[in-house]
Amino acid sequence: MNISVVGINHNTATTDIREKVAFTDSMKIETTTYLLDSGVKECIILSTCNRSEIYIYSEDGNVDRDIEVVKNIYRKKSDIKQIDKYFFVKKEIESIYHLYEVAAGLKSIVLGEDQILGQVKEAHRLAMEIGGSGKRLNKLFRESVTTAKKVKKELKISEIPLSISYIGVKFLREKIDLKGKKALIIGLGKMGNLALKYLEEEDLDEIFMSNRSHDKLYKIKELYENVTPIEYDDRYNIIKDIDILITATACPHHIIRKKDMKKLEKNLYILDLALPRDVEEDVEELENVNLYNIDNLKEISEKNEVKRKELSKKAKSLINEDIISFKNWIDTLKVDPIVKSMSDKCEEIEKNTLEYIFRKIDLSSRDKKIMEKIIHSSFKRIIRNPAIKLKQINDKEKLDNYIEMMSDIYEL
Repeated sequence: MNISVVGINHNTATTDIREKVAFTDSMKIETTTYLLDSGVKECIILSTCNRSEIYIYSEDGNVDRDIEVVKNIYRKKSDIKQIDKYFFVKKEIESIYHLYEVAAGLKSIVLGEDQILGQVKEAHRLAMEIGGSGKRLNKLFRESVTTAKKVKKELKISEIPLSISYIGVKFLREKIDLKGKKALIIGLGKMGNLALKYLEEEDLDEIFMSNRSHDKLYKIKELYENVTPIEYDDRYNIIKDIDILITATACPHHIIRKKDMKKLEKNLYILDLALPRDVEEDVEELENVNLYNIDNLKEISEKNEVKRKELSKKAKSLINEDIISFKNWIDTLKVDPIVKSMSDKCEEIEKNTLEYIFRKIDLSSRDKKIMEKIIHSSFKRIIRNPAIKLKQINDKEKLDNYIEMMSDIYEL
């Protein structure tokens, strides 16, 4: 099979190491050229924030040499001492399994995530454009993408939420009808931004945002026109008018205290996504207040993680089936040289036969062309059936025996 992959990913190295072995598009072009000039037959470079992987196809006898060439690229590129300890190397069927699982999101930090599929397709597209990939790697990457799409369509792993912010909004949706409601989000970190993104997808009447840093706050207005910025010091004044409060700051102390809360005339649902907590526990004692925190969401998140892992087992089963088909295709490539030899032999006989006929029989140009087509078609039929039969053989040992026998019989 002679397909291998050498790389460094989030399982083998920290972010600072991975940053040093990442490839820009221009670096991919330069590295691909170098690998092809070094004798590697085909190569595709997959580079994301979590992985840097070089897939190669080698000629017989050159696999280990080509793997060492790839390792040297990483060594020179990173200038990291003892970088070898961060490498992973997979050969033959293991490299095939690896790519299929990568494309399906089964090797990602967030199990089943979607982004990697687009990155695999983009890596393949660039490799084809610059002449890095050929028959084998093109087939491998196309099939891995097809299988990944099938996994996502049939199992829907990525639709099971793991994000605390997403789970939090979904949790609130179960507690209160969000349509026409007003919400305030305090905190513009990752969780606060995600909470805003997910609330934007709901049919709320109005969303307010507040943050200690005013610069960040007013940049939000540029991204979300229907979001109203609120000065941090005015947060208590707006709380009495809203239905939902989501807090997600990095403050070391409470930003919402019982003593500062104004009397509420309607139900307020508070979701505290911060750790340490943003909202004082005693706030829950106030009339019309419903307070929830990460502990209320943790169980849902853990259950969803278990569901994803269970589905990933089913995904691997689907992948196994498709890899068998790919492996059978690889095995049939052995047929190509024998078919080519048979074709060459037939063309030689065809040429000699026609020359003999034309010497013995005086034919017009039109008749000569007709004769050429008839004889060429006849020889093609001789090759066609054996070629089809050989490609239909799934038994590797049987196929090897047939190829060897035909080589001997026809002196190919």
